Amino acid sequence: MEGNTAASEFQKSIRQSQSLCSGEQDYVYKRKQVILESLSSLGINCSADSVPHISLLASGGGQRAAVGLVGSLYQMEKEDLLDSVLYLGGVSGSTWSMSSIYSDPQWSNRLDSAVSRLSGTGVKLEEALAWLGKRAEDEHFSLTDTWGLFTSAGIMKEMDLRHLSDEASRNATNPYPIYSALENNCFSNGPIEGKWFEMSPHEVGFTELGLFIETSLLDSKFERGELLEEKPEMDMIKLQGVLGCALAHEETIGEFIPSWLNVTGQIDGAAEEYLRVYHTVDSLLTLIRSTIKDPSALSDLDKLQKILEDKVNNKSALMESKSLEERKSLSQQWSLELLTEVKTWSQNLEDGDFKTQISLLTTQILPMIMKWEWGTTGNFLYQYQDSTVPPCLHSKERIHLIDAGLLLNVGYPPFLGEKRDIDLIIAPEYSAGNIFETLTLARDYAAEVKKAFPEIDERILQEKDWPKDCYVFEGKNNEASIVYMPLFNRHNCKDAEEVKARMEEFSTFQRPFSQEKIEFVLETAKANIKNNKETLLREINKAVLRRHNKRKSAVDL
Repeated sequence: MEGNTAASEFQKSIRQSQSLCSGEQDYVYKRKQVILESLSSLGINCSADSVPHISLLASGGGQRAAVGLVGSLYQMEKEDLLDSVLYLGGVSGSTWSMSSIYSDPQWSNRLDSAVSRLSGTGVKLEEALAWLGKRAEDEHFSLTDTWGLFTSAGIMKEMDLRHLSDEASRNATNPYPIYSALENNCFSNGPIEGKWFEMSPHEVGFTELGLFIETSLLDSKFERGELLEEKPEMDMIKLQGVLGCALAHEETIGEFIPSWLNVTGQIDGAAEEYLRVYHTVDSLLTLIRSTIKDPSALSDLDKLQKILEDKVNNKSALMESKSLEERKSLSQQWSLELLTEVKTWSQNLEDGDFKTQISLLTTQILPMIMKWEWGTTGNFLYQYQDSTVPPCLHSKERIHLIDAGLLLNVGYPPFLGEKRDIDLIIAPEYSAGNIFETLTLARDYAAEVKKAFPEIDERILQEKDWPKDCYVFEGKNNEASIVYMPLFNRHNCKDAEEVKARMEEFSTFQRPFSQEKIEFVLETAKANIKNNKETLLREINKAVLRRHNKRKSAVDL
């Protein structure tokens, strides 16, 4: 009996289920009261048991997605549509602004403030580096912490020290948030069931495995299902780093290459280390530049930027006619030279606060760049006794959570199937590249995990270079309908060339947007919602009818 009691206690830490946890159920129940009132104000006839399950799923896309989501939500509220949304899901860049707006418990009614924060005054360098210095003492410190600081302080211009689980006790003023990440080991070498990792205020865990723990326990130590050591939950700064760190996966490094370094034919596996070191140092310089105003310090940063550019600018010719091993050796040598230049520069700074602050980077961050470790987190499935847990999770004390956009640039997986039983997905699309790629990848993902997904007319896919501003993919039976809304489209671009030019102007991997760029993306996203209000209302009406028919069918059975 004692053994059974102990086992049941251990199981309380890990929940194995494909149904909602009680906390989310309670939130959904309360949120539906808000939705019911909203639908009534829109003139939509709906009973309490026919409230539709509507999700707004924002794509990734760096700062373009972060700003675009704020614009979309702002206009949804202005058109009285936001309170019809039950869930808000994000991946990659959209999670940067998503995590930011949820810092306000009443954000649905105060989106003017969210817009203003995009153009905020920024964070002081000493505040940013104080946080980084404290994180460097943690055993799970990795480059994700640095990237989180870059996005939080450098792009979102804030230091959000709260925790995701803090939102578990809130009322239902806002849609329920679901963030998504990938587990890197399984992403690279494991089955699909071990890849997708979802996070909500109440629970975090593996979507397809149906294995979850309380959100506050994410970074804690587990073994065989037993909580061995409870550790502090990661704050929203690190969480932003986890959710939006596409750089963590080596295959994406080529997309970060500055134009003056991008020499055709020379960007291969041998150059990866060199390129990632350069880009990470460049991102650190951007972060520091965004947090200081002292002319002397800015001048010192300019000198380092010039040193680094001179260091790499003429390297490409030296790669020619070299073997793979020779190129790898050169890449390693140049990486160390780059880091040495940073150290020498910092040592030659004039004594003072700026030199003291910079020393943290040279002592703590530069060694991390060479290790290239991201998203280090305690693994709650370590040695967990269940046959469904794949080896890539069962045998590791730590897991590595990275940007979900590397697999799917919209967070569809948590909203497929019966668990959340979604009727309508509103999908503002801020992705670069093939505008329908995420949609077709989601369709393929759904097929692989045997979950319903609406049919996609192959003829529509031919419009990828110059898409319409809104598409409706009609769901049948248990499939959710999808309203798909590309950011740049036929309504705001005269042809495919202009769409391509806009994507290049607002590319995913660039330094923080100017105020002019922020305003342009905001207004473009707002206009897409405003121009398609009638389509959204029509599909919301259909979602009410779909929910009513589901209930009726269940009663008849």
